[in-house]
Amino acid sequence: MSPSHRPGHPSVVIAGGGSAGHIEPALAFADALMRVAPGARITALGTERGLDTTLIPPRGYPLELIPPVPLPRKPSGDLLRLPGRVRGAVGRVREVLGGVQADLVVGFGGYVALPAYLGARGRVPVMVHEANARAGLANKVGARFAAKVAAAVPGTGLPCAEVVGIPLRRSVTTLDRPGLRLRARALFGLPRAEPVLLVFGGSQGARSLNSALAGALPRLRQAGIAVLHAYGKSGTPADPTPGYVAVPYIDQMHMAYAAADAVLGRCGAMTVAEVSAVGLPALYVPLPHGNGEQALNAQPVVDAGGGLLVADAELTPDRVVSDLVPLLTNPTRLMTMGRAARASGHADADERLSRMALEVLEGQS
Repeated sequence: MSPSHRPGHPSVVIAGGGSAGHIEPALAFADALMRVAPGARITALGTERGLDTTLIPPRGYPLELIPPVPLPRKPSGDLLRLPGRVRGAVGRVREVLGGVQADLVVGFGGYVALPAYLGARGRVPVMVHEANARAGLANKVGARFAAKVAAAVPGTGLPCAEVVGIPLRRSVTTLDRPGLRLRARALFGLPRAEPVLLVFGGSQGARSLNSALAGALPRLRQAGIAVLHAYGKSGTPADPTPGYVAVPYIDQMHMAYAAADAVLGRCGAMTVAEVSAVGLPALYVPLPHGNGEQALNAQPVVDAGGGLLVADAELTPDRVVSDLVPLLTNPTRLMTMGRAARASGHADADERLSRMALEVLEGQS
């Protein structure tokens, strides 16, 4: 640990920039670390690309910008340019680490994490958190020399990874769904007494989810099921009908969770972590492309009885009706699946990760 810092006042650099899936866990970890070590100084690394400048400063953490290093998934010209880009970003990372007298770097994957790990190597201890079921390139590199490695789910392939879940916002992990139910439904203009299905597919929307819901909506309403639908900024809502509330985006997701009885959505790592943490059963629909990690993200919840999984190509209006109407009209099954979902989650991931960080810091003192 830097000689100018006392054990209770460490300087920690978090690297989780780019997408909300990387930034939000990093910020939730930072919040937890500040609770257990109030004297800590936390600095975030990010770039001008992505959501870094939008999400991080409002949370009160200093943001230091580094050059972006996109990590290509396939051979391309970007792959050939990668070494030069990495060198420039690593140099900038080392400037930041020296300037804040960093005691620990905690990375959450993505194109900010790789230069952070390489810049810290041999200088500052590194800790890695992997949110997805399959580790990305940055975390595979960082895990080789990390002091500690954490993962959201088993089977990431990272060495000696401790499964802790994904650090989540306190507004989600401490959510009192029953207590907020009526207030949340009033906020969105939903019926007070009907079961509510929450449908969302990311900030831009998901065409297959929107299409299947539009076809199923008349039968959902006939069954007495209300719907809160975040159709996405580039998506399309279903036809207006009483009991159906459509918005392009939901800012207060914790209130949407409080209003809902079940979820229809994708199974990105953050979505699965939040939905299971609040105890909502879900019909998960993995993205039809990529490396299959979305299905793997949801599998532990499904295996525990807290959710259902359907392939994107099989998500028809009939499938929505056949899977969700029997669930949403059966309070006992809703409760059983909700409890299974909550039990499969890790609502204390932020605190567990902060304790791991303190262990690394104490080992350096």
